[in-house]
Amino acid sequence: MFLHLGGDVTVLRKDIVGIFDLESTKNPITKEFLEIAKNEHSIIKIMDKQPSKSFIIVGDNVYYSPISSNTLQKRTLNKQGLSEE
Repeated sequence: MFLHLGGDVTVLRKDIVGIFDLESTKNPITKEFLEIAKNEHSIIKIMDKQPSKSFIIVGDNVYYSPISSNTLQKRTLNKQGLSEE
């Protein structure tokens, strides 16, 4: 099963470590994690022209998505937005 993160990006659902709301990130540990990921060039911004609303940890990469974390989480719970291969 795949999850569409926005743009042309889909990932295997089983590889997702977590889906988080970027706009409400206030925890200093989370901010530090994102700063380290940025310094290690592990962040992949899906769409440059739209503001990122969520971040998704997939393996060693962090994807910034224009889709809200609530929408992405709902897609993981139902078949909408998912494909079976």
